[in-house]
Amino acid sequence: MARNALKDFPGKTEILEWYSKNGSNIVHEVNGHFHTPYSFSAFRDLKQVFEMAKEEHVKVLGINDFYTMAGYEEFHDLAVDYKLFPMFNIEFMGLLKDEQKNGIRVNDPNNPGRTYFSGKGLDFPVTLEGSSLKKLENVRTESLNQTRKMVKLAAEHLQSIDPDLSLDYDDILEKYTKGMVRERHIARVIRIKLFEKFTAEKDRKEALKKLYAGKETTVNINNPAALEGEIRGNLLKSGGVAFVKEDPKAFLEIDEVIKIINDAGGIPTYPVLLDDKSGNYTEYEEDMERLYHELTGRNIWSLELIPGRNDFSNLKEFVTFFSERNFVITFGTEHNTPELIPLKITTRGGVDLDDELKRINFEGACVVAAHQYLRAKGEEGYVERNGKPRLNAKDEFIELGNAVIEYFLFG
Repeated sequence: MARNALKDFPGKTEILEWYSKNGSNIVHEVNGHFHTPYSFSAFRDLKQVFEMAKEEHVKVLGINDFYTMAGYEEFHDLAVDYKLFPMFNIEFMGLLKDEQKNGIRVNDPNNPGRTYFSGKGLDFPVTLEGSSLKKLENVRTESLNQTRKMVKLAAEHLQSIDPDLSLDYDDILEKYTKGMVRERHIARVIRIKLFEKFTAEKDRKEALKKLYAGKETTVNINNPAALEGEIRGNLLKSGGVAFVKEDPKAFLEIDEVIKIINDAGGIPTYPVLLDDKSGNYTEYEEDMERLYHELTGRNIWSLELIPGRNDFSNLKEFVTFFSERNFVITFGTEHNTPELIPLKITTRGGVDLDDELKRINFEGACVVAAHQYLRAKGEEGYVERNGKPRLNAKDEFIELGNAVIEYFLFG
């Protein structure tokens, strides 16, 4: 079984003493949420994440794949090799049924009630068992069943365009994934197949027109990320010939998701969508005071944001509000599309974070680091066994986590 490097770190008193003598007091760059090839990612492999992080001086990295912890061991070992601190996270698509019934959008701008939800700082190795393990396996299976049906429909459509065009689920699973076939994998393989078959740009555009049932492509077809997004939107989304409606069994209620995260040793974390490019918010998030009461009523005291989606001033106002109310807050880039963007966090339009936002992000990572460290040592972390966070000890966790991160980086 894999062994967590934190398990062999000095005890709490010793590591704090080490930091008092050797600590740098630097607010390190943190990216606490990105997807990897273990679900779908812009990265060709996990090593690329660490190479980019080194170049961009990002010192804390948070793996955050959908429904799976399969990448944890490789991620951990690379973190040790590159001396970059690893956060072990996971993401779910869940459901708030009352919000769905009332047409309230949560953090999915298109589907009322649909709720993305993350767990931060899970145990490594993870020892999930019983009903929580079964529920996780079930939703993962339902997700794969949906994409299997999509591949079948897409394959039939490709055959109608050209008999030489084939698409096979098992082939996609084996050659293009690390165990999870998602919509974006299907779009990627369709692009590859079309470009292998048709080499002239004119022929490629004609094939795409047939693929889109007579619609012309509107993107630069030599931009893989843009083209895959267009293929996905035309074929695999609602109205497309390979669209398959998700089975309700693929969505757990949020309280069930929270229990799985707690059982896996993690910190339940709400991913905030915040404003779109037109300045609009979902109904669930538009009132910060109301959102505060909704989240704390479920014992959710941790948030994450993808600042690249948000206006700087809106992000600053929101993060300040929740930081002042004792929330743990981290930022990420997601990297859940084919576009390879930098790992370093910026807001919409490439606007840099200010010093306060960087500090809040780093302190959030420190809480997660201390939580992982204590759990690896067999002690209670930031979230108690009853699911409640140790809010009164947040400053102590920041101090300890800072020491743990620095020891991992430089010790």
